[in-house]
Amino acid sequence: MLGKILLTIDALGLIFGAPIADYNHTHIFNPRWPPHAKFHDAQTISISVMLGIATLYYTWRPSLLTAYSTTQRAGDSLATAAFTGAVYWAGGLLAALFPNVSGIDPEFGPPGFPQFPIFTAFGCTGIAGWLYEKWAA
Repeated sequence: MLGKILLTIDALGLIFGAPIADYNHTHIFNPRWPPHAKFHDAQTISISVMLGIATLYYTWRPSLLTAYSTTQRAGDSLATAAFTGAVYWAGGLLAALFPNVSGIDPEFGPPGFPQFPIFTAFGCTGIAGWLYEKWAA
């Protein structure tokens, strides 16, 4: 159960994190951002929310009888939940490796990647939840 709780925390970070961080004057309502940059920000917010919903679904869906065992299906669901819960955070971490990229615009602070600890923590929480459920079984 602890693993499912960790995956749920990861999912809630996905569902609420991007909208809270990006739906404001520093991002989507920033008059200095061109429309195409705002498009990609809106895309990021949408992807984050959809991945969070998928993570919740795969974490908590009932294991129905199928051609393979209920235990195996539950394990597959949690592995999928771990993937959907980690992909957004991993993408954010990898984005920092691209040239001329910063996690913050100059008018709001010095260049850098202040999201690093948040992205790392939520990504690791989901992976830890999956590993706990996998090894605790």
